[in-house]
Amino acid sequence: MNDPTDPVRIPIEPVLDLHPFAPRDVKSVVEEYVTAAWEAGLREVRLIHGRGRGVQRGIVQAALERHPLVAEFWDATETHLGATVARLADQAGPSTGSAD
Repeated sequence: MNDPTDPVRIPIEPVLDLHPFAPRDVKSVVEEYVTAAWEAGLREVRLIHGRGRGVQRGIVQAALERHPLVAEFWDATETHLGATVARLADQAGPSTGSAD
C-alpha cells in the first residue's frame, strides 16, 4: 500500500502549468522543475502562469532570473503574457560568465 506521505512523482515534460499549485509554492515548484527538466535533458521549457495582474508571472520570472541553470527567458508572445519560456544551460553545466 502507498504511504500518503510519499512524494508524488510526475513526468518531466517541456510544459508546466502552474495553475494547480498554491501561489506560496510557485517559486519552489519552478526551481525544482527547472532542475529536473535540465537533468532530463530538456533545453527549453514553457511555464504557464496565466495573465491576471502579473503577480504569478513576476514570481516565475524572479525564480528563473536567479536559477543557475537558466540561460535566458522571455514572455511567450502568443499567450499574451500568460506563459514564460526558459532556455536552459547546455548539458556541460551552467554558464560561468556573460557574453555581454
